[in-house]
Amino acid sequence: MVVAGVVIAVLVLAVGFGVGTAQLMNAKSALGAAVDAAVTSTTRDLTLGNVTEQQASASVKAFLDANSGGGGALPSGKIVLDRVTLNRSAYTVEVAAHVDVPLFFPVFGLEKTRRVSQTSAAAYSFRQIEVAMILDVTGSMKENDKIGALRTAAAKAVDIIFKDQNPNRPRVRVAVVPYANSVNVGSTLAASSVFVEPTANDRGQAPGSNEPRPPGSSYNPNGCATERKGAYQYTDDGPQASMVNRDYLLAEFVSQGNRGYGTRDCPEAAMMPLTADAAALKSRIASFAASGGTAGHIGIQWGWYMLSPKWAGALAQSQQPEPFDTTKVSKYAILMTDGEFNLSYFDVDSPDAVYNDYGKPATRNAATTLCTKMKAQGIEIFTIGFDLTEVNAKGTLQSCASPDTGGLRHFYQASTGTELEKAFTTIASNMQRLALTK
Repeated sequence: MVVAGVVIAVLVLAVGFGVGTAQLMNAKSALGAAVDAAVTSTTRDLTLGNVTEQQASASVKAFLDANSGGGGALPSGKIVLDRVTLNRSAYTVEVAAHVDVPLFFPVFGLEKTRRVSQTSAAAYSFRQIEVAMILDVTGSMKENDKIGALRTAAAKAVDIIFKDQNPNRPRVRVAVVPYANSVNVGSTLAASSVFVEPTANDRGQAPGSNEPRPPGSSYNPNGCATERKGAYQYTDDGPQASMVNRDYLLAEFVSQGNRGYGTRDCPEAAMMPLTADAAALKSRIASFAASGGTAGHIGIQWGWYMLSPKWAGALAQSQQPEPFDTTKVSKYAILMTDGEFNLSYFDVDSPDAVYNDYGKPATRNAATTLCTKMKAQGIEIFTIGFDLTEVNAKGTLQSCASPDTGGLRHFYQASTGTELEKAFTTIASNMQRLALTK
């Protein structure tokens, strides 16, 4: 009987120890999962601007309280938050917590509870997102209502880009740059940034004269802008260094009226600089109308300006781009066209030479040069070809696009409105993911 009693005691102790060990291991695993989830949720909210750094501790505690007790591996143990440490230079949150677990089988007077502790850390970011949508609104977009497909696709992309945006603390801004024969930059920006070249008959001056048109001139620029010329053509310097031209050939080219597609000086829809107002962006996109030829390099040029801090002085405070700093801001461009870039002014001296049905090497080269300069500054470029038939058009978009990395595509082709919408929404989703994970 004595031997049996000893054996039974040893067995009870072993069983109790085994049960207790399993219970503590389960509790530690459950606590670790709860702490990891609390940290991940809080850092995501910090990144999206849904909580401030001052609210981080409360956010973590609320999550842990919600996972205390109530069943599972922590049936009655309350999770206690020991500390929340924010490293504001490394942008990390570290959390330490513990739970006192009531043991199922405390044996031979051993403690009735055991403490289990866990720590976890995750990175967050206050990185801003700036996007320039450079969109083709040329006359060929009338065919099969491609302009309607663009309006739908671009508006849905805006919705995705602004998903989870906190209106009280916006971190995402988008600019829209419609382009055709030129870019309509709006009268306010044109007044300070666009130099209107006098025509040959204007006050006896030679075409292309650099003397600005005097106030009260009978010729209204209407916000139209073409290429910047000279030494600053392929730079993002602001207008204080060099104004952007409205080429004198633009008016003569449009006046010929024989290019089809109802050619206008400017796109009807004016460019919209960076804004956090998704409704305003979608309203501008809804106003797109198709007209004119494809001066894609002019669209790229103005998309670059809208992302460049060198243009901050020409824009309202809410529209000013952030400085180039990949730790604080992610800058993206989406370039879309349905055809070959076929129109430019800087390389010709007569309206007949402005346009070429088969594309112009100077126009394509200007586009790819501008894209190369943008990518060198850290701007990530996505391109979309819509119903493309020209080899050169595809080549230009592929050259402009950033290199594919980690399975992430930067050049897309779409032949239908559905495919165009998919391309835009995929790019928008990728930009959100990149901004959260880089």
